[in-house]
Amino acid sequence: MIEIVKNGGLAMLPLIICSLISLAIIIERFLFWIFIKINSHQDIIFEVLDLARDSKWDKIKNKTQGTKNYILRILVSGILHREYSMEKAMEAAAHDEIKKMKKYMGILDTIITAAPLLGILGTVLGIIMSFEILGTQGIQEPASVTAGIAQALITTATGLAIAIFTLFPYNYFNTKIENAIMNMEKYTTSLEVVFARIYLKEKELISS
Repeated sequence: MIEIVKNGGLAMLPLIICSLISLAIIIERFLFWIFIKINSHQDIIFEVLDLARDSKWDKIKNKTQGTKNYILRILVSGILHREYSMEKAMEAAAHDEIKKMKKYMGILDTIITAAPLLGILGTVLGIIMSFEILGTQGIQEPASVTAGIAQALITTATGLAIAIFTLFPYNYFNTKIENAIMNMEKYTTSLEVVFARIYLKEKELISS
């Protein structure tokens, strides 16, 4: 491996940095989504919606205090601001949660694009070096010429490998984000419907 890095030339240094950054982010994001799964608490979400139907707002506050579930945090934000704008409050909370989920995704996207380009750069540098050697030494030193070609192939392969192995987790994380957004929309809509029913009942009681 060390020999491959040495033979790859200068372009290998940014490629190694990209691979280390990519690996660190992928591990961090996997742990992030595992943490979200552990704190899913689907039963508590349904319980909160049931309590909301009975307008038991204090019980909801006590039940969800210090929650690590992103859905519950969004619903609680809407409940706390129900007298003003429940929808806007939940939108703002959802925006914050999505921002956390998309953390570092831009860096992974950049690495997927940049790694093959850096590999191509190494290819070009390797070919230039080969032609320079060929121009100065002729065909008497074939080993020197082939070293430049090897450098070109190594950097191209490395750049493509980094991009490919980053692409799969990147798409996986994007799918998780899309599913999370769908869940947010599902449960926030449910709470809005519950609150709309409560509002209509209160209006009917006042009019009667």
